[in-house]
Amino acid sequence: MTTSAHQTATDWPAIAATLERLLKLRSIPFGMKLFDSVEAMESIPKIRRPKAIHTMDQIVAQAARLGWTVGITGDDLVGAQCRAVVGLGAQDETWRSGASYKGVWYATDADARAHQSAMHVVPEGTYRALVVSPLAGGRLDPPDIVLFYATPGAMIYFINGLQWSGYKRFDWSVVGESSCADSWGRALTRREPSLSIPCFAERRYGGVLDDEMLMALPPEQLGKAIDGMQALARNGFRYPFPQYGIQQDVRAGMAVSYPDRAAKKGD
Repeated sequence: MTTSAHQTATDWPAIAATLERLLKLRSIPFGMKLFDSVEAMESIPKIRRPKAIHTMDQIVAQAARLGWTVGITGDDLVGAQCRAVVGLGAQDETWRSGASYKGVWYATDADARAHQSAMHVVPEGTYRALVVSPLAGGRLDPPDIVLFYATPGAMIYFINGLQWSGYKRFDWSVVGESSCADSWGRALTRREPSLSIPCFAERRYGGVLDDEMLMALPPEQLGKAIDGMQALARNGFRYPFPQYGIQQDVRAGMAVSYPDRAAKKGD
């Protein structure tokens, strides 16, 4: 099945199923959407509201690991950092100082402040609520961004798909702890594919596995990536990548992908 952005931009079940098949995902691709009112957030079908205080990582995990549709306000989140990244408050001088991180993650006041200023965050003041929901459910139509966890091998294959047509080099940053700013914070603010190495908090509180990375991107980019991966598959490049062997004569394997490759030794 060919899934292109102009053909099935709102066929979320088909897009999610294709993404899961191509990348062999172990968790659910999901969407994230910001709302300017609590009432708009609560109008989403089958919305769940937290009954406890959580990190944003836990809210994300409830969509990715449990398949829940969860709506929150800043009051549902613990501390300033979780609220600040998604624009639900707390971007004051105390937050900018990074005082709570000094001596914990960063050696000095200057280091902690520099970390805070390096983060991609949604400016506060516009949004009051946020929803995460499995992409296949189609309850966020469209989501602001789509996210999924995958292995490094699956991520490079997805990136190869994005680069198949209209090539673009991607340059991503690593802010360190609070790396959700590298994924959903960056994708929400810059409207670009954003890859991150999940941090301690995401792994401890969000259930992120040791071999997982996180991709966040605008939904209109999904069709482009899927079309690219399907083109690569027709060329024999599929995930997971089969191992060839580190001591085998490489020419036979290379000739499958590059039939014009010279077979002479050393060429």
